[in-house]
Amino acid sequence: MSYETDEEKVEAIKKWWRENGVAVVAGIVIGLGGIIGWRWWGDYRDSVAAEASAIFDQVMVNAAAGQTEALAAQTRRLREDYGTTPYPALAALIEAKALYESGQANEAMVALQQARDAAPDPALAHLAALRLARIQLAEGQLDAAAKTIAGLETTPAFAGEVAAVRGDLAVARGDHAAAREAYQEAIARGTGLSQLIQLKIDNLPPAG
Repeated sequence: MSYETDEEKVEAIKKWWRENGVAVVAGIVIGLGGIIGWRWWGDYRDSVAAEASAIFDQVMVNAAAGQTEALAAQTRRLREDYGTTPYPALAALIEAKALYESGQANEAMVALQQARDAAPDPALAHLAALRLARIQLAEGQLDAAAKTIAGLETTPAFAGEVAAVRGDLAVARGDHAAAREAYQEAIARGTGLSQLIQLKIDNLPPAG
């Protein structure tokens, strides 16, 4: 299945965690020899999930209001107290967007690096890495952006988006032939931005 936007991918990751997070953690508990009673774990899980979800709701409210200081504090709390859930990484994605839009590019990149490194799910880590690469590219950090996306295209769900970033990198470096090839690959591999990518192809200098 492919998703049209980063936001849809975030929702898909949250849905996956709701459906599978119990089984993942249960496997860890069982592997530890059943030290923690299942009923206790169920109550604890529900409590933690509810608390983390409530904090995450506030993250979204503060992001919409541009309250980056409160947003940073809530993201830090999620990271410190609810690190076994996907909420810290999701909050870091939102925090990074708010920071970048407020002109704090360096802080946004730090937030995305933390999200990528701490994400409990590879798909969420890939999403954070893609956003990090796009900011690095926008800030002229071309080598850093190339390093950030290295290896991500081996995951089919992100292959098209990674190819699109490679195309943008090639344009920034003046390699229009490589850009055309990367953009065409992005469309072929199912990027959710195919119309925009086609416009980029049309605006490249003629091959030859």
